[in-house]
Amino acid sequence: MKTDKQIYFNKPQQLTQLIGANTSVIVAGRRTGKTDSIAAPFVLRNMQRMKGSTGGIVVPTFKHGLTNTIPGLMAAWKRWGYINGVHYVIGKKPPKSFEKPITEPYDYDHVISFYNGSVAVLISQDIAGSSNSLTLSWLLIDEAKFINYEKLKDETLPANGGIKTYFGKHSYNHSIMILSDMPQTSKGSWFLHYREKMDEDLIKTIEATVYEIWRVKERIRELRANKAPIPPYLKTRLRSLDRSLNKMRSVAVYYKEYSSIENLQLLGENYIKQMKRDLTPLTFQTSILCQRIGIAKDGFYSSMKEGHKYDANNNEYLKTLGLDIGVRHPHVLETMSSVADSDVNPDDPICIGMDYGGNINWIVAGQPKGRRLNVIKSFYVKYDRKIPELVEDFCRYYSSHRNKTVVYYFDSTAIKSNYAVNEKDFHKTVVFEFQQRGWNVESIYLGNPMHHHDKHLLINQGFAGKNRLIPFFNRSNNEDLILAVQTAGISKGRNGFHKYKSGEKLAETEENLLEHRTDGTDAFDTLYIGCESKPFVYSSSDISFSGIA
Repeated sequence: MKTDKQIYFNKPQQLTQLIGANTSVIVAGRRTGKTDSIAAPFVLRNMQRMKGSTGGIVVPTFKHGLTNTIPGLMAAWKRWGYINGVHYVIGKKPPKSFEKPITEPYDYDHVISFYNGSVAVLISQDIAGSSNSLTLSWLLIDEAKFINYEKLKDETLPANGGIKTYFGKHSYNHSIMILSDMPQTSKGSWFLHYREKMDEDLIKTIEATVYEIWRVKERIRELRANKAPIPPYLKTRLRSLDRSLNKMRSVAVYYKEYSSIENLQLLGENYIKQMKRDLTPLTFQTSILCQRIGIAKDGFYSSMKEGHKYDANNNEYLKTLGLDIGVRHPHVLETMSSVADSDVNPDDPICIGMDYGGNINWIVAGQPKGRRLNVIKSFYVKYDRKIPELVEDFCRYYSSHRNKTVVYYFDSTAIKSNYAVNEKDFHKTVVFEFQQRGWNVESIYLGNPMHHHDKHLLINQGFAGKNRLIPFFNRSNNEDLILAVQTAGISKGRNGFHKYKSGEKLAETEENLLEHRTDGTDAFDTLYIGCESKPFVYSSSDISFSGIA
């Protein structure tokens, strides 16, 4: 397929394609075109040159594949002249005019099928067995920092054996492309060790060989343009260089780290400034500048581990939307409701803790289940949007929830205070707003706020599994809250540990957004303390609860 349009690739994108290593690991900041101009050419090359092959696109969750990876690939292919429904189909059996794959999929629900018989299977780590019975010739691993390496190693990497009788001559048979921005946790850093596996001399030799092939081809083009005979040694030289390049590529590991500055020509300085304003310093360092950082272990929530985050998407519902939903409806995430979540019991009440302020207000929602306190979602509103709008956001998201009961944990900070509202205090306003929207509110009073030292001990014991309840965070529904919890500092005083809160009253700045301060963590604290110390007991025939003052 050819297109008359000029295609721009920045330096990282060009080098990745020209080197063409069998294993490529690109750790790059946001908007460097990882999916658009690194993953898309990789997948297209493999599907075009290994006719009838099967490849795997590995994503941490099915939702991520629908809303990020697949739309990025399709957008790039469209710009290059490959049309959905003409050159490939997605999520359905291909037309009879398409060639057959060497190994036909059991079904096509999670498959991209190209006209030449090549197929790519979406492998979602939150769908059990999605790698089963596959024989793959290549792997694309997207958002690697969220990939469970043990599951990848046990279930997916062994499938990347390919069909050697068909594609053994290709350097990109069994190839792997790993893409991510810089991880912030040790568990998400599994792919960084590829840097030590890269043979820099081999990469330099590949670069030199690519240049020499270009130089010989240029010489041949000049001779043809001048209608001069082409010496046989040039063609022999070209074949020899191609064979050498193929052998080197087949064993090469290429590892590179790039910041978003590499794509400054397209992004512009304003984007970098905006990201510096909108992101916390930690996220800016890792996601934009792509800098390696040490993981802080002395914060207020020091016992929180990566294992306290989980994915809980309702994949059965998401499957009904179609693999191309992210292309048909780019803003689908903004309009999703709790129907897309699998960790919500619609027949149980939802417990909430809140934090109140003049500039930002929070709801952190959870449901206890056995020894788990699942933090199912968090909400916040800023500036002109106050508690009524916050409650409205909550009720809209949980509009399909069958049990319209909120267990509202609150302490004395919610009583006789109204600097975020008008005539009523926080507690009365919250109750009124929920009731106006048809929800029943069970208020459970916790008394005066717990001292920071006691709170620190209680919650960290919870994370360590020493309390009745262990908190866990739905990863995709609590991005800002998780970041605030992970970066909450600690100070030491006469009475023990304190949460570092001195910045809460400061004006919002480029490097200090309201939603990444400790306000949201205070709402989480209230939720956990309430569920742990004054549990709500519910049954369908009788509602009862303990701990009301």
